[in-house]
Amino acid sequence: MDRDGSIAPDAAQRHAPDEAPLKLEEFLPYRLNVAAALVSQALSRIYAERYRIGVPEWRLLVTLGQYGVMTGKAIGQHAHMHKTKVSRAVALLEERKLLVRRANKADMREAFLSLTPAGRAIYQDLAPVAAAFASRFVEAIDPADRAAFDRALKALAERAKKLAMQPAHVAQKREPVLRRGHAQTRRREGTL
Repeated sequence: MDRDGSIAPDAAQRHAPDEAPLKLEEFLPYRLNVAAALVSQALSRIYAERYRIGVPEWRLLVTLGQYGVMTGKAIGQHAHMHKTKVSRAVALLEERKLLVRRANKADMREAFLSLTPAGRAIYQDLAPVAAAFASRFVEAIDPADRAAFDRALKALAERAKKLAMQPAHVAQKREPVLRRGHAQTRRREGTL
């Protein structure tokens, strides 16, 4: 690389994009992440404009709207949110009087969280809007393919969950696989 940050011609020739061993725009985890980020961005505009809440607050509000009463830890597990994000979202929703905390007498280190009537009203208002958004979003998929798409998403989520629980050295192992009489390698089951 040159001092100005440009790639020297000989380096560019050695690493031609067509021959790259990994192309980000074709890498499934990246593509899933981009799609999720774009969907989240589009949906978040709706609740950000109406209620001035962000993604963590939205997830917490919807989770409590669905389940009624939960601990912060349970919300984090359900909504796949780090405990600090949950804590900040709880503080913001509590400050805005959309959520209340009640001490857990069995474990004073945690609290039971629930929506206030104002928080429940936001949930009731946003639920049909979010459902309509999801319906418009899925219209991109042919109705005959939607069940297969749903099964594929569930399978990918389950596989990702298993991979996340494996030690890194296990997920990176390769094993030989025979195809058409040739020994090839593929990732061990459980990797992308």
